[in-house]
Amino acid sequence: MQITVAESLGIEERGAYYERAGALRDIVQNHLLQLVALVGMEPPVSFDAKAVRDEKLKILRAIRPISQEDTDTNVVRGQYGPGFVEGTPVRGYHEEDGIASTSKTETFLAIRAYIDNWRWEGTPFYFRTGKRLPKRTTEIAIQFRAAPHAVFSSEAAEGMEPNALVLRIQPDEGISLKFGAKVPVQGIRIRSVNMDFVYGASFMVDAPDAYETLILDALRGDATLFTRQDEVEQQWRFVDPIARAWTLGQSDLPTYPAGTWGPTEADLLIARDGRMWRKP
Repeated sequence: MQITVAESLGIEERGAYYERAGALRDIVQNHLLQLVALVGMEPPVSFDAKAVRDEKLKILRAIRPISQEDTDTNVVRGQYGPGFVEGTPVRGYHEEDGIASTSKTETFLAIRAYIDNWRWEGTPFYFRTGKRLPKRTTEIAIQFRAAPHAVFSSEAAEGMEPNALVLRIQPDEGISLKFGAKVPVQGIRIRSVNMDFVYGASFMVDAPDAYETLILDALRGDATLFTRQDEVEQQWRFVDPIARAWTLGQSDLPTYPAGTWGPTEADLLIARDGRMWRKP
C-alpha cells in the first residue's frame, strides 16, 4: 500500500505556523492517517457517522507504533532546497520569509508502517507527503501480491508490472486499475495496461470542493467526514514518539531539490524491501 499526499506549493505565507508544525503535524497527524483509516477499515454495519468512525478507530488502534529507537529505520524526513517546480525557479525552505537559516523543520516525510490485524498483517503501508514536490496530487495505490506461480516465460512477461488499484483523491478524482494484457502479436507477450475511471468525465460535473462538502454536511448534521475525538487522540499516539525521537537528536534531515520527489533516503527506505515509489 502506498499513500501519497504531494504539494507543489511551498509554505506560502505560513512560515510562522509551519515552523511549529512541520509535515508531521501539518499532514501526517490528520490528513494522511485519515486516509490510512479509510482505506484500511472494514465495511461498517451502516453508512452513518458512528459506524464509520468506529471502524476507522479500529484501524488507527491497530497501527503498529514506531518507537523512538525504530524511527531511523522507518521514517525519513527532508527539507526542500532551491529548485524548479513546473519550470519556475523557487526558493529553498531556508530562504522563505520568516524561516531561520538553521531551521530543522521537516517539509517532507516518508514512513513505513504496519497494521496489526487479520486483514493487513504483514502488508507494509508506505506513505509520504511533502512540499515543493513535482505536482499536487493525493492518491492511494493498492499493489497486489505477485502470483505464486508464473505461467508465462520471463521474456513474455518482461514488460509486465504488478497489478495495482489506484484511488485518485485529487485533483483528478477517479480510479485506475492496472493489470496485464496480451499484446496482439504472434506468440505471447504480456504488457501492463490501465482501465481508468474519471469522475468528471463520467458524470460531466466537477466534484464539489472539499470544504464545500464539509460545510454542507455540517448544515445537515452529518458528522461522517468529521474526525471524532478518540480518533484524534489515537493519531497523536502514533506521531508523538516520532517527534520525540527528533528532539533527542535522532534522524538526519537531508535536503532535496524543489521539484523532485524528496530525498534519496526516501527511495532507500522502500528499496530495502525490494520496492519502489509510484510516479503519480
